[in-house]
Amino acid sequence: MSKEINVRDLNEVLANTQLPALPTSAMKLLELSQDPKNGPAEYAKPIEADAGLMGQVLRFVNSSYFGFSREIASIQQALTLVGVRTIKNFALWSAVFSLVPNPKFGPFDLKCLWQDSLRRAVFARSLGRELKVPNSEDLFAAALLQDMAIPLLLKALPEQYEALVQRRATEKLRLSSLEKEMFGWDHAQAAAALCRNWRLPEEFAILIERHPALDELLDGPSPRSDAACVALGSLLPTCKDTQWDEESEFLAGIERISAGRTLDLFQLMTSVDASFEEFAPLLKIQVPEKNLSTWLAESSASV
Repeated sequence: MSKEINVRDLNEVLANTQLPALPTSAMKLLELSQDPKNGPAEYAKPIEADAGLMGQVLRFVNSSYFGFSREIASIQQALTLVGVRTIKNFALWSAVFSLVPNPKFGPFDLKCLWQDSLRRAVFARSLGRELKVPNSEDLFAAALLQDMAIPLLLKALPEQYEALVQRRATEKLRLSSLEKEMFGWDHAQAAAALCRNWRLPEEFAILIERHPALDELLDGPSPRSDAACVALGSLLPTCKDTQWDEESEFLAGIERISAGRTLDLFQLMTSVDASFEEFAPLLKIQVPEKNLSTWLAESSASV
């Protein structure tokens, strides 16, 4: 009985994972974000003090993802042109990206997780911009980090997750539903708790925490289209899928979130595919064999 109680205590599970602290540069950026008076000059200092992060940021802003006609050579210039929030978010999820372990768990592949997460992030940002959601860059970061707790939970609770993975494959149920049934919490809540432990912006925690609750986000007493963009991203097919099990739920959600607006979903997916291909090399992530526009075309053809 005591083991069951310990397993169900999310805080205890996370405490036992012994996560390393965020890098000093990331912590300094978080500290700076507490004062809205801080601008590019202040944010440039901790980035320039971390040679690895500085190189990543410059590669990021000079990628075709932004499409500047001339090379951006300084961090302060990058912050001015791209925006403090975008660069800060990039630095924060780059830091988290480097901390998440590879549990070497059965069929689990950390590279595939980040591949799926990046595609979901590009999708959430693109959909948010299409719907004119003001915090589309936050949607990118939240969608990228929404599954970051899964490797930690696989490592901390291997026996329990082996059973969950098997049930997910045979019963075609969402992992979050199975986690709720077994533990009383899910990986979205675990990821939100990690955000709070690392003192990442609370908005990230909220966007991440609610991603399994699409119906509530769209139709609940306090609907939120921004969080719904992240939730819809979580319903995209993974790079390992041979069929899109959550296709109908995704398409129904798209129809609801775009009600009263003109949304060309195939064009959106094509744009997401192009952005992914531009962005993936920055994180050394491979492009999936099957892109989203192909998935959607096959879906339309089967109707």
